[in-house]
Amino acid sequence: MFTSQTSSIQDSFDVEEKDTDFDNEEIIGYNQKTQQLNCYYSIYFYQSTRSEAADVKMARTHRRSESTSDDDFSLSLVDTSLPSEAEPELRCYISRRLSKGALLGGMGNIATVELSVPEQSVGCYCCLLEQERSPDQPDGEGNGDYVVLELDKYVQGLQSSLSPECCLPAGQLSNLETEIRPYLSRWYEESVLHIYRVVQLVQGNISYLLHAALSHTHVEVTGTEERTQADVARFIKAASLQGLVQEDTTASLCKAISDDSHTDLVMDCSSTPPTFTNAVSNRFCDDGIQAFLNAADSCNPFLLRQILENFKLKAIQDMNNLKRFIRQAEMSHYALFRCFLFLQGCGNGDVLLQNARAEHSGLAEACGIIRVLEEFLSEQPQTAAAH
Repeated sequence: MFTSQTSSIQDSFDVEEKDTDFDNEEIIGYNQKTQQLNCYYSIYFYQSTRSEAADVKMARTHRRSESTSDDDFSLSLVDTSLPSEAEPELRCYISRRLSKGALLGGMGNIATVELSVPEQSVGCYCCLLEQERSPDQPDGEGNGDYVVLELDKYVQGLQSSLSPECCLPAGQLSNLETEIRPYLSRWYEESVLHIYRVVQLVQGNISYLLHAALSHTHVEVTGTEERTQADVARFIKAASLQGLVQEDTTASLCKAISDDSHTDLVMDCSSTPPTFTNAVSNRFCDDGIQAFLNAADSCNPFLLRQILENFKLKAIQDMNNLKRFIRQAEMSHYALFRCFLFLQGCGNGDVLLQNARAEHSGLAEACGIIRVLEEFLSEQPQTAAAH
């Protein structure tokens, strides 16, 4: 389990309780310099105490969505970098989440937790990693899962290190010193700071990278060292909708884009700031520029990460709205007009139609509606600007 802590976290970070719409106004108050953030990690061994073999399979299917009591599981500390007085408080918080069935296997979430650390308010990302089991291997017989805190895919890198072969009695790990602890100690650098470095590097041109990520455009980085190239690649991956849209849609988009050799975005870092070739943005991405710059100026990389997640969430919400409007437009000309107004207003019409075209490629009627919408938008002031 990982935590990253700051005094401003509680005001902006409790995404379980706040509206996650992307809003520049929310971070205007963070443009003052803040102190260097501390970051921590903890890893726990989670073990179900249920032993009834008859209902094992059904219990495993539904357990995460049901409320469970503390008698149903145990949670043991494996390793932590938290102060000794703060760790039991965090363990109590995780236990309450597990008791309510609020941690789903492989799905992380962020919340604000009050701990006995200097800044008190801690932004906490939590994810339950489940071990793979053979079909004839039941729960409750020495099997356990690990509760780990991090951001998106980073925790998956721990999966092989948490295999049964590495387990010692009482949930301890034989590779704790050699693999687990070094990996957990790098979480902030690997999952958060690269976003901060990229925003600091490109400044107001961050909209080009955001648009490239949303539109699945390949980005070529030249004139710089490997770390910057890796930072940009990881930023694009973090900002993209890959994994959040249907796999066949992503494959269709990538194929369509790869067929056009002129669509690559080229970022030349030999000058400061970097220059871009074939750069494209739109109003949706441009509207996000100030939010990213304000968070970067506040020296709050963790807040930047959350802004990026909210940006993606807003794009997904708009994509779902467009799909709903397209279905309605198949039966109503008025719905078609509403769809057009929506695309005009959202500022992301080019990206949304690109995704919709790939997703509905096998549906003739939907494709016809999309072509009409594209014609409508082409007759309006440009919604995407190329540079």
